Amino acid sequence: MNYPSAVWPGMLLAVLGFAGSPAVAQSQFPPCAPPTASEYLLLVRGETTAVRDRIQEQLPDNSTSTVCNYLNDVVVRAGGFTSLETANAWAQYMTETEGLQAFVARPPMPDEATAALATPTLNTVPTYAPQPLSAGYAVLVDYFDRPEVAFDLQQALNQPVGLAVYRQQPYLLVTQSADVTAVGRSLAALSDRNFTTFIVDSSQVMLLSAQVASVQPQP
Repeated sequence: MNYPSAVWPGMLLAVLGFAGSPAVAQSQFPPCAPPTASEYLLLVRGETTAVRDRIQEQLPDNSTSTVCNYLNDVVVRAGGFTSLETANAWAQYMTETEGLQAFVARPPMPDEATAALATPTLNTVPTYAPQPLSAGYAVLVDYFDRPEVAFDLQQALNQPVGLAVYRQQPYLLVTQSADVTAVGRSLAALSDRNFTTFIVDSSQVMLLSAQVASVQPQP
């Protein structure tokens, strides 16, 4: 769906099953504020107080959330995402796992601003297929919302890493196995390389993507 360019001029939208709905007491909520520079927003439609409360309970702790009115829809606006991939992963999680309607919004890069003002551009959303991991153990790495950690990790391992959610927080997934000795070796190797890593019950982990795109650190 294309949204009017008069709303948040210059914004690029990555839409995930979001469609307009009849007015739901929008007047009691203020218009949604646009994202700040370098910020990605997660907007999740919530027609009732119960749904909005459930959305906010699911959001990561480092996200700031408010309830606001966007294009005649009452939504939960979650800000503070510095990685488009992380915001997209949460939107996909809300859509596929929680059965809600969500999308991600960001301001354009400087060289995109003029074109975006004339014609809103839809971003291509990475393909995610959320699914729980099988029983066993998972080795996770906390990347502190810094996408360059994924690049460093993949360089260190010489293999792709995944993106997963554990206890409502996103992490990089290194490996999953029923062999506790094998995952222990992996944990030790990563800890020696100064990655913040830990082992968890893999049945409590939701896999979002088996291979996450990485961002090479700037020199």
